[in-house]
Amino acid sequence: MSLFEFIVRAIDLIGLACFAWIVARRLRPLVAAQVDRRWNRPWTRLGRVMQYWLLQWRHPRFRFAGAMHILIFAGFLILAGRAFAVIAMGVADQVHPEAGGGLLETIRDYATTVVFLCMLAAAFRRLVLRPARYPRSVDAIFLLGLIAGLMAADAIFEGSGAAFHARAGVAVKLAAGSLPWLSERALAGAPGAALRQWQMGGYLTHECVFFFLLCYRPFGIQLHVETGLFSIFFAKLERGTVKPVRWGVTEEKLDGAGRFGVQRIEDFTWKHILDFYSCADCGRCSQLCPANAAGRALSPRALTAKLREYTFRRYPVFGRARDGRELVGGVVTEEEIWGCTTCGSCEAECPLLVEYIDKIVDFRRGLIDRGKAPQSLHKPLRSLESRGNPFGKPEKKRGDWAQGAGLAGGSACPTVNGGGVDTLYFADSMTSYDDRAQAVGRAVARILARLGENCGILGAKERDSGHDVRRFGEETLYMALRDHNTAAIRETGARRIVTADPHALNALRHDYREVPPVEHIAEVLARAVRFGRVNFAAVNGGVYTYHDPCYLGRHNGVYEAPREVLDAIPGLRRVEMARARDRSFCCGGGGLALFHEAKEQERMGVQRVRMAADAGADTVITACPFCLVNIEDAIKVAGMEGRMRVMDLAELADVQMAGTETGGRHGDPGLRETSPGYGGERDPVQRSGDGYRSRRPGVLDQ
Repeated sequence: MSLFEFIVRAIDLIGLACFAWIVARRLRPLVAAQVDRRWNRPWTRLGRVMQYWLLQWRHPRFRFAGAMHILIFAGFLILAGRAFAVIAMGVADQVHPEAGGGLLETIRDYATTVVFLCMLAAAFRRLVLRPARYPRSVDAIFLLGLIAGLMAADAIFEGSGAAFHARAGVAVKLAAGSLPWLSERALAGAPGAALRQWQMGGYLTHECVFFFLLCYRPFGIQLHVETGLFSIFFAKLERGTVKPVRWGVTEEKLDGAGRFGVQRIEDFTWKHILDFYSCADCGRCSQLCPANAAGRALSPRALTAKLREYTFRRYPVFGRARDGRELVGGVVTEEEIWGCTTCGSCEAECPLLVEYIDKIVDFRRGLIDRGKAPQSLHKPLRSLESRGNPFGKPEKKRGDWAQGAGLAGGSACPTVNGGGVDTLYFADSMTSYDDRAQAVGRAVARILARLGENCGILGAKERDSGHDVRRFGEETLYMALRDHNTAAIRETGARRIVTADPHALNALRHDYREVPPVEHIAEVLARAVRFGRVNFAAVNGGVYTYHDPCYLGRHNGVYEAPREVLDAIPGLRRVEMARARDRSFCCGGGGLALFHEAKEQERMGVQRVRMAADAGADTVITACPFCLVNIEDAIKVAGMEGRMRVMDLAELADVQMAGTETGGRHGDPGLRETSPGYGGERDPVQRSGDGYRSRRPGVLDQ
């Protein structure tokens, strides 16, 4: 065995052994974490790997950075085989360049060049252009330098070898203009012995950099290179869902499940710790996060980075645990946890499918379990527990909103007493009790009646859907609300459920069990439009824009139905805001968020109203009572009263359908006198100093 062969094999053996040991140490927190069931539907998961990992599906959403990443990723795939081939050459003691000239060799040479240039461009962006979403990281620059050095070493090895063999009359054709080609041209005049030294030096440099990079990545932000594929494969398949308190623990046994939620790093599931490793620190999540844009304490990227570093310190590769701080209060703050609206913008943007909402919900479960709910949530949570709604209003008044919703041919959606109803309209608490949102409920009732639906409402039997109760961490209260509603719904014998509240839609569709299929009124209207069952009167002027509610759009994929309805109204001119569809900007007022005043620099709703104005719209159409109320309030705060207005899609459709019934052309569908404004109140309940403490199953009033 030659000295060179001995050195090469020693580098290979030490490099692989070190990498295996580091990986084993990095896997320790995943082994100590909670179980997570992620093995279902393997073919679907493989398809997502092809889409999001191999095809880099989400990267082009940021055009320049995405294109550059795709080039780097493609280059790495091409060069991976090359790297192992170079290692094999050294092990076999046959270090020489390939004949070259073929298509694969040409692609490989250009891939080396593209990756090298992309490293320079990426370093320039971080050091000079400094996009706001990129953290200032010496680690990132160092890694870019290592990858550029790896490409340069490979080019020197290839170019010097080609020049050496050319002297012996053996032609090695390299891709013209590539980095190896430039290396060959630069070294062509060197003596044969020098060329041989350049070749050996390039090879050993390639070996050392390759294995150093392989072993260094698990300590920095490029750990996602190794873990990203697994993060995508095991990613959640269904949007809108929330993980159970504990996988493998039935609801009946929750009372004996110990602590709820996340209070220690080991309370996370192994998939969520894998997410910490897989975050690429690209900052896309934080740049698109409405809470971050509003100046709240939350930054999804920073949250993940802090939890990753904490995990590294609690489970270090070398030595013992070095960080004894509490997770909440020491690593992350309560303001960060409660600042999230669970809008899902971060998850919709992440190219590696990192999950955030389940982690936030688990953090909240842990805080609720320890009696640390925000003071502003104490009263609505107690009201939900005792009266089934966060407003503290009497249950018997829950169906009063339907008064006055009748048509000339009879009443619309009466309260169901017993069975005999085909369509159940589930109003939920906001529509039932808020004066402004009640107009949406009456509009929906009239629409369903005009479409010939045999519909009814639960009235006093209905309770809050519990959607935001669950996402604010109160699992046992949510279960009580869900079970009550499920029993009431099943008693009606309804074949389907319709709602105008995306939060109720999401809860009934994803959280409830054994209830009829549920649709949003926008889906009902869109189907009626497609089958010619509805005619609209024309509008008279104005510019309209549609605001996608988070839980209708991102969480349930309903984007086109509301737009189909708007585009079916004659004379309606519609424009899109810069942030639309799955990039829609949260209004900031969904569910219990109306009761929790997070510290922020500027309301999300105000920013959204300005986006509508920038698009040239004077009317914002939405399909969520929470968005309606919050945006109407934001219009007042932004000083745009008289210049901007907001309507629910159901209100607009109701007015335009009424216009065709009377035979006239119902122009300019403004807010009616029966639909008073919200009044600008941000907290519809009186706050109390009494604390709220989570209760275990079985003690809630049902």
